[in-house]
Amino acid sequence: MILYLHGFRSSPASFKARLLEARMAALGRADAFACPALPVSPRAAIELIESGWRLGPDDTLIGSSLGGCYATHLAERHGCRAVLLNPATEPADRLAAYLGPQTLYHDASVEFELTRAHLDELRAIQGARITRPERYFLVAATGDELLDWTRMVAAYPGARHRVIEGSDHGLSDFAEYLDEVLAFAGVTGPRPD
Repeated sequence: MILYLHGFRSSPASFKARLLEARMAALGRADAFACPALPVSPRAAIELIESGWRLGPDDTLIGSSLGGCYATHLAERHGCRAVLLNPATEPADRLAAYLGPQTLYHDASVEFELTRAHLDELRAIQGARITRPERYFLVAATGDELLDWTRMVAAYPGARHRVIEGSDHGLSDFAEYLDEVLAFAGVTGPRPD
């Protein structure tokens, strides 16, 4: 199973989630992919994931930005693999600037509020030290305009790293790395035309 965990203010409509979903469908593996809409509460997001899927060593979490923090926390708890796409390593500090009313990037009609309680929930799970680096694949862009790629690399010592020169926080060139990400997740097959 591959579970994609989107970032803050993102959703299952994100570019990377849709690209992964399409590739898995093209490979005849649509039933082995999920991307839940995560609630703003980190505690509720973790509970949603843990109640909806039985995670284990054969599963892969693909976490983007804030989803990378969640993926790391869950991989440590359940022993699964994790692919981290420009992961937020200290999200509570970064997200403090966003306290208050917010909307989703992909649907401005969806409103929510980020609270100090949400930041406290993040502090409880962020910064987990990885215990088995071979379970992790970090994809970090030097051109990430929101997060420092050197902190990402430092947070995942011994893990497989793909440092992309340039690019951006959203990894707009993610299609170039999609097959490598899926291969790490144990999904292989012919490239669709």
